[in-house]
Amino acid sequence: MTQRTWFITGVSSGFGRALTQQLLQKGDRVIGTVRSHGKVEDLLENWPKTFSAPLLEMTDSAAVRRTVDDAWRQHGRIDVVISNAGYGLFGAAEELSDDEIQQIIATNLTGAIQLIRSALPHMRQQGGGRIIQISSYGGQVAFPGNSLYHATKWGIEGFVESVAHEVAPFDIGMTLVEPGGARTEFRYGSARVAKLMPEYDTSPAHAFQSMLDPANGLAPGCPERMAARIIESVDINPAPLRMVLGSKALQNTIAVLRQRITDFETQRKQAASTDIPDGR
Repeated sequence: MTQRTWFITGVSSGFGRALTQQLLQKGDRVIGTVRSHGKVEDLLENWPKTFSAPLLEMTDSAAVRRTVDDAWRQHGRIDVVISNAGYGLFGAAEELSDDEIQQIIATNLTGAIQLIRSALPHMRQQGGGRIIQISSYGGQVAFPGNSLYHATKWGIEGFVESVAHEVAPFDIGMTLVEPGGARTEFRYGSARVAKLMPEYDTSPAHAFQSMLDPANGLAPGCPERMAARIIESVDINPAPLRMVLGSKALQNTIAVLRQRITDFETQRKQAASTDIPDGR
């Protein structure tokens, strides 16, 4: 079996950690970025020849480019780039501070865009590759109290879908992974919550507090199983543009898209009324 080389951002926990462990166990090489080495010391010790963990802050665009360039320079070829680093921010739009808004956009959206842009020249030159963007079914479905997280995911989905068309002639496949709720630190550790206002206590905007409390039941998604499906997707050709993980996530996504289509269908007459008549 051919050994692949993977570049994955945010491997300290969650999907990044699960992906990295499975890939190393099957003999692949992983360059996994982290903000500190504390949570990956065991990986560095157990797989010193096939795992490296460069420090990277995703909000530093110059550092993103430098880290990607260094990885290609050191390894010659990288088969798969997984843009995974990111976090959730909860609270009504009015409750979010300017700094919180700027930080999540810089991390989840701008950072992911710069990572992909940095990888593309290398993949063109090597004759192809695969880019996987970890999005969310929140890139298709929106919930109250999650507006800026949705803004970053809807934004990266549009970016990736457009770029997928641009780079297909170079044999570069791109996939948006849209997981549902999973038992990772995203929900039960790393989630950030705005300074909540009592005015919204009776609003749907604060419903997320129940979801973040493990006492109310854990998310149904298994990170290890989701990671396995992501890894398997690299062998699917052509690359699937979107991959939803989780039965509830798929059910909700289909329901929302069907309602969206129904709403659009009612607008046929209105839409046509703005066209310039034929022959004029």
